[in-house]
Amino acid sequence: MEYNIKNINCEGDKMKIIEQSPNEEASLVLLEELSKCLKDITGSSGKSSFNSLDVLVPRSLFVVAYDENENAVGCGAFRPINKEIAEVKRVYAKIKAKGIGKKILIYLENEAHKRGYSALVLETRKVNLRAVNFYKAMGYVATANYGKYVGNTEAICFRKEI
Repeated sequence: MEYNIKNINCEGDKMKIIEQSPNEEASLVLLEELSKCLKDITGSSGKSSFNSLDVLVPRSLFVVAYDENENAVGCGAFRPINKEIAEVKRVYAKIKAKGIGKKILIYLENEAHKRGYSALVLETRKVNLRAVNFYKAMGYVATANYGKYVGNTEAICFRKEI
């Protein structure tokens, strides 16, 4: 697999985002950390809502952000829902309030647009106020729950046209 590497400046810190498999060691460590954080916040790890195979299909993407010391500091992904819409999955930043999550999400939005998507959707839990506020600040608008989240009163879904 050939990787696309982008070096970006993250609020004063040099960071690079690498498109890689969710099954690589750095990816697995980040995904496990995210699952633990989600379990602490929501009572659910979210593991049942993420299948690594979903982000290995055409028009999908999984990325890991690395700091200037080559430490994995965040991840994110999207998978196709249909021809026009992709679903954002597993956005995580190890260090909060450093702009890592923002840079990852912007990267995912740009790459989804390049792959022909016109909108992104995602789900988080209402109790996860940091995530809810983050997505609102990034221009995502609450929308009707979709797919497996229909009828789930703990879930909140968002959408953004890209």
